[in-house]
Amino acid sequence: MEIRFVAVLASLALVLGATALPDGGSTAHAAAAPPPSDRTSPSGTTFTNPITEPFADTYADPAVIRGKDGWWYLYATSDPLVSGGPFGNMHVSRSRDLESWEYVGTIFDGGNRPSWATSASYFWAPDIRYVDGQYVMYYTVTDTAANPDAWDYTIGVATAPTPTGPWTDSGGPVLQPRPASGGGYLNTIDPALFADADGSRYLYFGGFNGGIWVTRLDETGTRAVGEPTRVTVADRYEGAFVVKRDGWYYLMGSSANCCSGPVTGYSVYAGRSRSPLGPFVDHEGVSLNESRVGGTQVVAQNGNRWIGVGHHAVLTDVAGQDWMVYHAIDKDDAWLNEPGGVNRRPTLMDRLDWIDGWPVVNAGAGPSEGPRPGPVSASGLGIVSGDPASGSGLRRVSGTLARGSDGSGDAGAIARLVPGGRDAALARTAPAPRDVRVEADVRLPDADGSFTATLGGPGPATVSVRLDAKARELVVGQGRQQRRTALPANADLTTWHVLSVEARDGVVAARLSSSGLGDVDAEVYLEPRVPLPWQAPVSLMADGGEAQLDNLTVVPAHEPVTQGMPEPRAGAVTFAEEFDGDLDPGWRWLHGPADVEVSGGALSWPLTGHDLVGAANDAPALLRDAPDGDFVLEATVTLPLGDFAVRNYQQAGLLVHAGDDDFLRLAPVSIWRTRQVEFGKELTADGRTWFGGHVSGPVADTMHLRLFHTTDPATGEHRYRSATSRDGRSWRFGATWTLPADADPSVGIYAGGGATPSTTATFERFLLRTLN
Repeated sequence: MEIRFVAVLASLALVLGATALPDGGSTAHAAAAPPPSDRTSPSGTTFTNPITEPFADTYADPAVIRGKDGWWYLYATSDPLVSGGPFGNMHVSRSRDLESWEYVGTIFDGGNRPSWATSASYFWAPDIRYVDGQYVMYYTVTDTAANPDAWDYTIGVATAPTPTGPWTDSGGPVLQPRPASGGGYLNTIDPALFADADGSRYLYFGGFNGGIWVTRLDETGTRAVGEPTRVTVADRYEGAFVVKRDGWYYLMGSSANCCSGPVTGYSVYAGRSRSPLGPFVDHEGVSLNESRVGGTQVVAQNGNRWIGVGHHAVLTDVAGQDWMVYHAIDKDDAWLNEPGGVNRRPTLMDRLDWIDGWPVVNAGAGPSEGPRPGPVSASGLGIVSGDPASGSGLRRVSGTLARGSDGSGDAGAIARLVPGGRDAALARTAPAPRDVRVEADVRLPDADGSFTATLGGPGPATVSVRLDAKARELVVGQGRQQRRTALPANADLTTWHVLSVEARDGVVAARLSSSGLGDVDAEVYLEPRVPLPWQAPVSLMADGGEAQLDNLTVVPAHEPVTQGMPEPRAGAVTFAEEFDGDLDPGWRWLHGPADVEVSGGALSWPLTGHDLVGAANDAPALLRDAPDGDFVLEATVTLPLGDFAVRNYQQAGLLVHAGDDDFLRLAPVSIWRTRQVEFGKELTADGRTWFGGHVSGPVADTMHLRLFHTTDPATGEHRYRSATSRDGRSWRFGATWTLPADADPSVGIYAGGGATPSTTATFERFLLRTLN
């Protein structure tokens, strides 16, 4: 089937305006930059979360790709779109600018539902890519027809000539369902493809029951080969997504329960490795595949309306800025009215920054609420005539620049660069800034053809980036200074590839990608000996054969944020319980007293199997009145939990108690085979009691715990933000839970969970501090 394309030939005069970027490193600019909420988008546009609000109450597990037709496409799990709507197939919507979205329809809605899935099966968590000239979608099948067992999860794959179909399933699962040793099936769910520069294709999959795994795929990309490798411990992560950056493979996954309504603590963490097979470790070197599990936090709820933030995908706008799309839950509107029990999980989008080598949403500020600066999007720039007399746009200097049969450059056109002169140069832009980014979909229909984008020329500063079909390589060079890399054998340049060229801070980087989603077919970096000039045209050339371009943009490279949002600081101690004698008279027991011993500067608290969660409400706690205003709770507790052995749900830590069914707690806890830090919340809503939590870590036998209390100036809500440390000096900040403005909670410590094997929690101190 012939696919038509949109040619987007960007005018620098329209994109850049009259100013150029100053010289100097981007770090210096970011250090002086305004806070993320105040930054303006180079495109001058804004968006407001949730981006799917115009057509959906819920749009979960989002996946995104830029189609070769110039539209962005957003896919979602097969929940009902709106309250009262039916369960069905996966969904697809589209946008020109990544800000305004319109609903398109469902996947498998033309009678082509996979026959190897039962009629009762759901289709979850689509992953969309562009491979070998077609769109490829991996997805979860919850129930197969191959055996009578229910919930035998596995992964399916389908292909289509366009982003909206028609979809043709491969005829069977990518890998077979995996029985669990204790009965049922492991979570063979949440697929994510990654293509590497050696031509290998990997599929990441899995969830809490079994962990995240990675398998190699065959040449067709439809079947797993070899034995899969587990890359995260069981009971912690799902929703994998992998990108390659600066030689590192970053695995990002979601943790905690996705769907606990108003107490959902879902969040995203990352680990990185020098190999796509792992091991993946966090910023402190702690593995994601250990019992005392690691992970560097990417996004968590921050106290505004959004909780349960996770199951994401990553995209890059045409200026080079990364963005994350993910779903979230409005804490005050958590459910679809009909059918009952389905969470409202619309799609959010936020800027993804890279700070000290790690991804973090909005520089650590978390999910956004209200208008935000939008991405720079090719589809918002329009078509430019390229009249040389105007002094802007694309100028023809030799040969021909064909726009398609209608010659208008409108929808359905492809820009064809046809060699026609000795220098083979066909077009150039108006002067571009030194820090510039060029992106285009490129294909070379002739085996001897090449496409070259040239920055900084003409003159000795000229840097050229050449995609060469004959030599099968990507080359970046300045004079005799050349850097090159071979293309993988399975890279077919007669099909579309995304070529990006970015000059920043004295380095020119070129990347060739099939999907433009963090995958890489080839990448080359060059630090030119002669610096690029302040401003110079970008030239586009073809040689040896026609080069076809689509979705072409030339824009200033984005200004990265390199400093995180400041974290709160604990101030002076206003109350200290050192457990070196009689307890302070301000303490009182809830459900107690417990059989504790206070001596030698420690309170020893044997775990007895009691718990605060659920109907029992019988776990003892030691409480006192909370101070007025802003404050910090702090406790140091030692709780030996061992490794890997199941000892559910032994824990001890801080408690904020507004009632037996209305409380927050922060503690190291044994969750099946893992040891994590849980910041949990219980409340009564919708006629029942709910408990959920945010999980973090890693843990040590001795943990330092803090809760930072503030009050929302607009609503009066109480906000509590968690922080944990293994040494009392280096703190990891976590999620924020809220309590109502009229709540009057007590604060203190507790211990609970399973009594077997026997263990004792030892509190070394409890502090109240001011908040700096």
